[in-house]
Amino acid sequence: MKEFDLIGRYFSNSGHKRKDVVIGIGDDCAVTTVPENQQLAVTTDTLVSGVHFLNNAPAKSVAYKAVAVNLSDLAAMGAEPAWISLSLSLPEVDETWLDDFAAGLYELTQYYSVELIGGDTVKGPMALTITAQGFIPPGSELTRSNAKPGDWVYVTGTLGDAGAGLDILKNALNVSGEAKDVLINRHYFPTPRVAVGTAIRRIATSCIDISDGLLSDLKHILKASECGAKIHVDRLPLSRALTSAVSPEQAIEYALSAGDDYELIFTVGEEQRGSLETSLASTNVKATCIGQLTGQAGVLSLMHNNEKFTPQNPSGYEHSF
Repeated sequence: MKEFDLIGRYFSNSGHKRKDVVIGIGDDCAVTTVPENQQLAVTTDTLVSGVHFLNNAPAKSVAYKAVAVNLSDLAAMGAEPAWISLSLSLPEVDETWLDDFAAGLYELTQYYSVELIGGDTVKGPMALTITAQGFIPPGSELTRSNAKPGDWVYVTGTLGDAGAGLDILKNALNVSGEAKDVLINRHYFPTPRVAVGTAIRRIATSCIDISDGLLSDLKHILKASECGAKIHVDRLPLSRALTSAVSPEQAIEYALSAGDDYELIFTVGEEQRGSLETSLASTNVKATCIGQLTGQAGVLSLMHNNEKFTPQNPSGYEHSF
């Protein structure tokens, strides 16, 4: 199959059509209109087979996750997603795989009213790069650098599920029944917290999404904001699936270090805590307070039932070259 035939068949005529897309797929460039009084947020992520997803991962999950991790970055900035572009490298054309890949791509883009506006396809090792763009009202963007000592630390959803799901798929964790399906699905199909990001952008003092693990990603906020933190690991939100599959100690380790949950960590000042519940009411997402920032820059203290806690993996996932 020729490149333009592939693009025309799988990526040109499906998905959400937005009024702010002047020219979409089919020309040398896409042309879009940024709404008045809005800033443009842009993020790019690359996923490589065997590194960011398993070689035998279902095609639908590969596309779904590729979109989700980019929308999660937009969510962490408080941006409302609008457009994505896709660069796809394939070792060969597998029409069944591409059908499933396109289905996963458009399932998420349609749900969030996002349009695929362009990209590229090449022959090569399996990899895909997505660039996502979204809108933020001026002055309301969330960053990692505005937190203050005394701010409260919150996380959305539950933590550790995706890491346990990955271990199940790698035969490193033996789980059966409903819990197995739940944990694997959390790994394959993460939920970007877009609604939460836009709901808290005038309340939160900092925000980041959890891609490399709670400990690793929280440290980015601490470094950028020159703060420390005291985190109570006994308050970490854990799913029933995870706690039924592993010991309490293992569940905490997954929640702290596994990553790939794509939940949000954010901080809120004392004066805004009362507004948080109201702001999140329409999102149907629970946020759990797990600790507080301190004035000891860079110092992350972990507590379990008010006693010092030392994790097995204090650094979380770290990228290497």
